[in-house]
Amino acid sequence: MGTVKGLFSKEYIVKTAVNKISLDIKKGEIVGYIGANGAGKSTTIKIMTGILIPTSGNCTVNGIVPYENRQKNAKQIGVVFGQRTQLWWDLPLTETFSILKDIYDVSEDDFKGRMKFLNEVLGLDEFIHSAVRTLSLGQRMRADLGAALIHNPKILFLDEPTIGLDVLVKEKLRKAIKEINKKFQTTVILTTHDLSDIEELCDRIIIIDKGSKVYDGSVNEIKNEYGFLRTIEMSIIDIKKALEIDIAKEFNLLEEDAKTWICGNSMFVKFNRNKISVSDIVAHIMGKVQVVDMSIKETDIEEIVKKIYAYEVSL
Repeated sequence: MGTVKGLFSKEYIVKTAVNKISLDIKKGEIVGYIGANGAGKSTTIKIMTGILIPTSGNCTVNGIVPYENRQKNAKQIGVVFGQRTQLWWDLPLTETFSILKDIYDVSEDDFKGRMKFLNEVLGLDEFIHSAVRTLSLGQRMRADLGAALIHNPKILFLDEPTIGLDVLVKEKLRKAIKEINKKFQTTVILTTHDLSDIEELCDRIIIIDKGSKVYDGSVNEIKNEYGFLRTIEMSIIDIKKALEIDIAKEFNLLEEDAKTWICGNSMFVKFNRNKISVSDIVAHIMGKVQVVDMSIKETDIEEIVKKIYAYEVSL
């Protein structure tokens, strides 16, 4: 019945995927572009790469309107999608690079120089003669990054480039991206759910939610402004005495500004650095129990972004 009804009466819902987002990204910047699933990240990237045409507004990439000059735009951008590959599945990697060289009209001298550099930063020599289908995920991601850079693009779009990779391979990819940016002043726009990528690579972060931009500024700025919570971990000798300590009560603070708890042989204090200082907490605790070791952890960018999504932080 629902199918028959749908033939005669249809309902349409208009959803704005990207709503009045204004961005100005300068040459040589590495920008983290993040948001929850469905926030509008991929739509924005597809507009900048020329895949989608916006219903209103303007977009220029290095002076070109990407969806009006797709071929010209394609020659100045590189794209890496963590979930998809641009490599030929059954061909040896070296053949893939040769095909891309011809597609992008890269001269023989430029190609040799580029391959030499990519081999140095990505370690492609280890598997350059292997068929793409035989590569591990980490090797394929390094190969995909190399393929995106074979024509020395001015702008590099990275969509989840480290998804599913182990720690060592992630570190190699991050180092390679830094080297490429430093040597060629390549502008990098990075979308990721792994916020350690953002902290490692980006000076600037843009956060969008439900199609609208909610933050655009430096990573350090957002951490200084909204990362006011810190956590002290202390290894202590006398657990019984430590159980009697409650920093919030003893300094007349709200529990949200100073929370104290014990786990194993360690005592933890999570506190608002704007309400109480590290020195006051440490001096107070050391006056009551013997402290063997101590570490202080700042709020990482992931916690701040989670709070933004949950509307706990007003930007």
